[in-house]
Amino acid sequence: MLRVHFSELDLARLRMAVRPDALWETVLSFHRLRENRAETVYGKWRSEARNRLNGEARLLAPLIPSRGYFPDFLTPAEGVIGCDAAMSALRAISGERLHSELAGLPAARALPGWIRDLAQGERRSLDRLISTLRAYHKAAVAPYWPHIQARIEADRVARGRALLDGGADGLLASLPPTMRWRAPVLEVDYPVDRDLWLRGRGLLLLPSFFCRGTPVTFRNPDLTPILVYPVEHARCGLIPRPEQRPAVTSGTGSGAGSAQTLGKLVGQTRSAVLLEVGGGCTTSELARRVGVSLASASQHASVLREAGLVHTLRQGSAVLHTLTPLGAALLRGGAPGERVFGAPAALPPVATSGRGPSGRG
Repeated sequence: MLRVHFSELDLARLRMAVRPDALWETVLSFHRLRENRAETVYGKWRSEARNRLNGEARLLAPLIPSRGYFPDFLTPAEGVIGCDAAMSALRAISGERLHSELAGLPAARALPGWIRDLAQGERRSLDRLISTLRAYHKAAVAPYWPHIQARIEADRVARGRALLDGGADGLLASLPPTMRWRAPVLEVDYPVDRDLWLRGRGLLLLPSFFCRGTPVTFRNPDLTPILVYPVEHARCGLIPRPEQRPAVTSGTGSGAGSAQTLGKLVGQTRSAVLLEVGGGCTTSELARRVGVSLASASQHASVLREAGLVHTLRQGSAVLHTLTPLGAALLRGGAPGERVFGAPAALPPVATSGRGPSGRG
């Protein structure tokens, strides 16, 4: 178990990541790639990703073992800005840190020559690592980014509502069952027994699409405290193959004109439902806003979810609806020249209890 110790200052500095982290998703997806579990969630993605890879998995395997520790430097904070910013941060890592963290790998003495050179600060080896990570991300993660964003944004909306309703205590209490808030300690299912003392630095909560089972954090307690945890996966199909996603190019209309056009496309009531989902609402809130029955609101939301426009997340006894990137783009009419990929359908759920293979030591 991991025990995260909060002070009053830490609670005040509790925060949510503003968007998915490119390198956390990249590294954690590599764990999922080598599994044969959670087939209904990741099976189709796994098959498609393997077909697009070209030797990257073989190069990364010694750095990212199937279980346990992987170097903290692989997931710099700049990953929330995007892949390019993360690679720039990785390029700037000191040789001392490379050596220290690579020495922590369980098979450090048997590492391939290029990784042993990397541990000595050899820059050509660092360039090789960066190009390999970039190629893997392009093949296995980038094609699914809109889908990943939709899942994580839905989780952020749920946590935001919990924060507004109950403050930091409410937010921490709303986290998945693998985390239990017993003030002033957050107990987290974890492969090893650890204590993380925040000491006034606060905690960054990062929902992750490819995190499965138990949350993950840095091994080095001196790094900015972060807790990466799995999002809930909805029960409505598989990730569509990127090459099969229909391209939808929208116009640039906005305001009343867009609303009228949307009404003609999906019907006035369903258009109103989509508009009212906005930044997130429950089914009962949706029914009240649109002026329809609870059953009607649920039915309309279900149709929009099947069309890939709305994502639904169960939050306690309530059901929370949020827009997918496609739904948001449809509402705003699209930016000039914007290409919106159709229906990033959800993956069925993965169990969120038990001890997963990707926890760090």
